[in-house]
Amino acid sequence: MSSTTPVVTTPDADGPTVLTGTPVVPGVALGPVIRPHGAVQLPADDEAPVAEADRAGERARFTAAAEVVAGRLTERAAAASGVSAAVLQTTAGLAKDRGLLSTVEQRIEAGASAAVATVGAAQQFAELFASLGGLMAERVTDVNDVRDRIVAELTGQSEPGVTNPDTPSVLLADDLAPADTAGLDPTRVVALATRLGGSTSHTAIIARQLGLPCVVAVGGLDDVPEGAVVLVDGEQGTVTVDPDPADAQQRVAAAEQAAEALAGYEGPATTADGHAVQVLANVQDGAGARAAAEAHAEGVGLLRTELAFLGHSEEPSVEEQAKGYAAVFEAFAGRKVVLRTLDAGSDKPLAFATPADEANPALGVRGLRTTRLNPGILTRQLDAVAQAAQATGSTPWVMAPMVSTVAEAAEFAALVRERGLVPGVMVEVPSVALLADRFLEHLDFLSIGTNDLSQYALAADRLSGDLADLTDPWQPALLRLVQLTAEAGQRTGKPVGVCGEAAADPLLACVLVGLGITSLSCAASSVAGVGAKLGTVTLATCQRAAEVALAADDPQTARAAVREVLDAA
Repeated sequence: MSSTTPVVTTPDADGPTVLTGTPVVPGVALGPVIRPHGAVQLPADDEAPVAEADRAGERARFTAAAEVVAGRLTERAAAASGVSAAVLQTTAGLAKDRGLLSTVEQRIEAGASAAVATVGAAQQFAELFASLGGLMAERVTDVNDVRDRIVAELTGQSEPGVTNPDTPSVLLADDLAPADTAGLDPTRVVALATRLGGSTSHTAIIARQLGLPCVVAVGGLDDVPEGAVVLVDGEQGTVTVDPDPADAQQRVAAAEQAAEALAGYEGPATTADGHAVQVLANVQDGAGARAAAEAHAEGVGLLRTELAFLGHSEEPSVEEQAKGYAAVFEAFAGRKVVLRTLDAGSDKPLAFATPADEANPALGVRGLRTTRLNPGILTRQLDAVAQAAQATGSTPWVMAPMVSTVAEAAEFAALVRERGLVPGVMVEVPSVALLADRFLEHLDFLSIGTNDLSQYALAADRLSGDLADLTDPWQPALLRLVQLTAEAGQRTGKPVGVCGEAAADPLLACVLVGLGITSLSCAASSVAGVGAKLGTVTLATCQRAAEVALAADDPQTARAAVREVLDAA
């Protein structure tokens, strides 16, 4: 029996119902339930054919509607930052995707109305992405979201999405389009819970950036009526329906008190006995870097560079890239900034960098592998990094994603050192963890991406709600790979960090430090929680927590055992 089977408990005959799922973002919030807008009414597919003389008009109507949708999403992306901006820009790009537009136009030419053609083309693409599985399957949600927005524009319906409520509320949904999650106002939507999704989905990542308590893969949400009061506990992974008011207020007050205590955190992070651990931030642009600095991050542990490339039909120039990198370097002048080279492919396809129609893109040409087709993209990006470093007086650390072999790492390191930069690679493929000593002969550091490492170690799509238990970052097998990598770093005297979403969990952060991790990089909103938690425990306690987590057979047992160790300390 899968551990994702919903657990519904009722303490007594009159007690509240407690739904359980996968905890994503810690925190406790209480409020009435809201749900996304009613679904867009899609047209029937048995409409009479459009007369040939009217088809040009239908094509024009579709083009105009698609441009309006893309424009709205692009405007929202410009007003956002970090992951939210990238997600909105990617969705806007889908509304302008040449393949989708061409398919719609072909259907209109065959006699379908603009709305019917949009639905048919979207279904064709959704079926393709679903059949590919892996990260590409997540794009089904994006395709359907763009479909609904275009149909709404064509038919005069309200734009789909989530309306910000008048009072602080809890958003429950089967799933959320990334564009909707990115646009939430955290002062009005105070928590999220979804029936689908995994701990590393875009919804989960954006929830971390916004600091919203979040639980995913929750069974029974469909039965919770809109307006009902629920209590979301993002650390325990529960949604309590109609909780006891006094108990709920007490739990919320305790969470608020804990949050207030974090407000005094200014770093740098150390354990209670003085063991230093760098708590860094994951960012995507200058605005995000400045916000991270204000949140007392000690530096940047993951500068995602995809934002400079998304939404472009051609590769951005060296100068354009350098300008964006320099904005981040300036925000952390004199401090550590770790930049990840372009992680294109799989769920982030780029027309000028990745092949089309791969059979299994999650295991295909992505990350560093794109240089096999176009090595100039990497060398030009490294030139841009070096140019930005020289302009700002910085010495950034540079790491490559999706590295599998020692030879790849050695070749990459040579290119980085030629430009006076510090080379490293991401540990996302188990082969790197297993041979970490050999990789570190050529590199100055390693950074573990727990999101992808869990996916490849457990052979489970990290975005699948049905498999959320397998890609849980508390999986003992994943922690064992982290331990192997950290031990190699200790033997060679080289740092090993974690920049996956696991680093945002204060409880798990203690385990990672106990395994030998030297730095943790998370969303800026999580920096204080992680740093403050480390200050309450000793290194020996972290090591004991790591021991019991590794000894557990499943994530739930690991969490419970670690809580017991930390509570007893």
